[in-house]
This record gives sequence, C-alpha cells and structure tokens, in this order.
Amino acid sequence: MMTARRLPILLPLMLAAAFLGALPARAADEAALAAHQPEPYVKLTHPEWAKKAVIYQINTRQFTPEGTFTAAAKQLPRLKAMGVDILWLMPVQEIGVQNRKGTLGSPYSIKDYYKVNPEFGTMEELKAFLAEAHALGLHVILDWVANHTAWDNALAADHPDWYERDWKGDFRPTPWWDWEDIIDLDYSKPEVRAYMADAMKFWVQDVGFDGFRCDVAGYVPLDFWEKVRVELDAVKPVFMLAEWQSRDLMAKAFDATYSWEWFDSMKGVAQGKADVGALFGYYSNNESGWPEDGYRMTYTSNHDKNAWEGTDAELFGKGFEAATVLAIVGEGMPMIYNGQEAGLDKRLEFFERDPIDWPAKLPLEGFYTRLFKMVDENEALWNGAAGARMVRVVNDRPSEVFSFVRQKGKAKLFAVFNMTDKPVTVGFKEPMFVGDYAETLASGRAPEVSTPATLSADTRFELAPWGYRVFSDPAGK
Repeated sequence: MMTARRLPILLPLMLAAAFLGALPARAADEAALAAHQPEPYVKLTHPEWAKKAVIYQINTRQFTPEGTFTAAAKQLPRLKAMGVDILWLMPVQEIGVQNRKGTLGSPYSIKDYYKVNPEFGTMEELKAFLAEAHALGLHVILDWVANHTAWDNALAADHPDWYERDWKGDFRPTPWWDWEDIIDLDYSKPEVRAYMADAMKFWVQDVGFDGFRCDVAGYVPLDFWEKVRVELDAVKPVFMLAEWQSRDLMAKAFDATYSWEWFDSMKGVAQGKADVGALFGYYSNNESGWPEDGYRMTYTSNHDKNAWEGTDAELFGKGFEAATVLAIVGEGMPMIYNGQEAGLDKRLEFFERDPIDWPAKLPLEGFYTRLFKMVDENEALWNGAAGARMVRVVNDRPSEVFSFVRQKGKAKLFAVFNMTDKPVTVGFKEPMFVGDYAETLASGRAPEVSTPATLSADTRFELAPWGYRVFSDPAGK
C-alpha cells in the first residue's frame, strides 16, 4: 500500500514514465502523417513566360503568299499587337520524297532532322525569324516529329535496325492509319533515344527555339519525354506541348497537352447534338481528374481540324464566337490557328500550296485582341495554378445557359453564354457573381467597347441566340 508520504516522490517518476511510453506511438503517428503528405502531381517547372501565354499556330506553307520564313517574319509585329505570346511553327525540316503525299508532301515526314526545308527558306532565314520574334518578346516552339521519319531519311539506310518492322520484316508506318509516307522508329533502342535527344537539343541550343509541340506524343515512351525534358531544361527553360491527352505526360515531361474532349464537347453543343450538360461533364472531369497545374490546350481549329474536318463555320456554325470566347476565358491554355483572325473560310490543302486569303481588314482581329488583352490583364484567366478554377454559377436555364465565375485573389471574371440557337432570358440562383465590373465583351457589340456594370443578385439577362456576356474585374475594384 502506497503511503501519502511516498506519493510526492513517486508521482513525477510515474508521469515521466507515462510520457516516455507515449513517445513511440506519437512518433509512429507523425511518421504515418508524413508518409501521406500530398505531393504536387506536376513536378516540372513551367517557364515563367508561359504562365499567362496564348498560342498562335503557323502553317508556314500557307501562312503567307510566299510561304517562307522571311515573309512570315513581316507578320510578327501584327501578331504581337494582337496579344500572341507563343508561336508554334509546324515542322520546318526537309520533307521526304519517297512515298510522299501530294506534290509537296507532309511536313510530318522528316527526311533530315538537321536540315531546313528549302521550300520555306534557309537556316539563316529561320534564325532571322526567331531573332525578330525574340526581339518582340515572343517565344517560338517547333513542331517535333519523334515517332517516325520519311522513308528516305538517311537513318533508314545507315541504321535500319533503329526501325520497327511489320510481320513480313519490312519497315512499317504506324499501324491502322493511312500514313504510308512515313516509317516508325523503335524506341526500345537506346541509340534512337540518344539521337533524338541530341537533335532536339540542337534546335534549342544552336538554332534558338524555346521548346516543342510534339507530334503524336503518346506513341513515344513516356520515360523518353521525361528524360529529354531534363536535358532541354539544362540548356534553357523550355515549353513543351504534347499532341496527346494524358495527365501522365504532365507530371515531368510536358507543360501542356491537347484537350480533345473540350473540342468534341463544344462542337457537339454547337451542332445541336448535345446541350450544356456536355460542358458540365467536361469541366467536372477537368477539375476532378486532371492536375490543376497541368495546362490543357483549348482551341476551335488547328491544321488537322481545318484540313480534315472543316472550317470554323462548318464545325461550329453560328456558335463559333461563343465557342472561341469560352476556349479563351474558361479553364485551358488558349490557341488559335493562323487565319482565324481573317475569318478563314476554307480548308487549307495539306500537301499543296494553298495560301490564306488575307483581306485588308481582318474581321476578327479586334475580337481576338480584346480576348487576349483580357487574359493578360486578369490573373484569374492565367494558365494552370497561376490562374483560377471555374466555379459554376447556377442559373434558371441550366440546359441552355452556361455561366461561371473565375476568381484569383481580387481578380475576378463572370461569363454567361447562351448555348442555343434561340433567344433566352436568364436569372441566377447563387450570388457569387455579384459586384462591380467592366463588361469587356458581349455578342453583337464592337469588341473595343467596354462599359461599367454593377451586377446584383436579381440581375437578369436577355441573350440572343449564341449570345454571350463577359464581365472582368482584374483589379478587384
């Protein structure tokens, strides 16, 4: 039996023992918590200049009447004034002759990875184009074809073991497609990987490009892209765009991937094959299934869509402007194809010369300029984690009207779209959009006109068919 006299002596020892006995359990808990700390999915570092950038794709063959680098360079001040940040040049290398398609062949059939296609000009003229772009503050990425080469690329003769073979043992193009003008490289060969990495570094270090758009990136092993990204970043910070739709590519290899789902969802709505629910589905999946700091490129056209599927009018009809505005102010990294600002109304030939018809006054240049200026000024619209997520604003026409807010700090944007071919009147059930703005863009109004607007909880809009209204507050007034 413990006496009262002994208790004051033993009590500190008992408390110390209890504390020490608890240490292993506490340490185990802390270790378990440490093991489950979230890590960022995107582990690469985006170049600073890409965080609010918009992309402009140049099809050199069709971009100017001359189809040359020198002629294209004359358009650079105009593109800079329009608000473009990154220029994407389709492949510039020499094109194969054997099995070529059409008269001039596909730019994606590379005969020599180190030579410039003489159709476009010389290496010196290409470097002059890059120097002019850089002097204007633009960055330029090169379309890179790593998966395959032309049949008459010297590699096929010098290193035939570097290529995949069909069941007969012959060279083969990518299966199932009509790509008879190319043959596939075999990335199980370390020599192929080393050659391709060295070639990519040449165009960054020696020629001056700022990164790459990588053709059919998913056909090339992921570990190649992850390793070559490290090597390229050691030369200078690069921007990498994958022609693919996979979040795995975003972790360590690519800043941006295509968003085929966005294009298909928006096209379905514009063609009356789906309602606003298709957009709800896309943006819900984008928020829950994709990394916040991975850039998903949104667009209404590119060289493939224009050549093989249709013009802007064929694809989106009267919903084209609304689709374009959503592609630029919604989540995603915006891209436009050359000639869209001119109201490009034809499918450009892919294997022949077919220059864009540039009118004296470009009908949509002011429209794109206004949109790109909005992106530049409003941090909520920047790319990935540098910008803000979209938050749905519930309205009383949910199958017809798409409305949302994006807010980053004090910067805020509210956008409303009638995604039907009929006029609608709409009100809103949630007050997150309430505040003071400038109405920066609206359908049926000159793009340079901006007016102050105060929105309250009982605000209602009358929207014309495919009408939209965009309210921006970049400074948090």
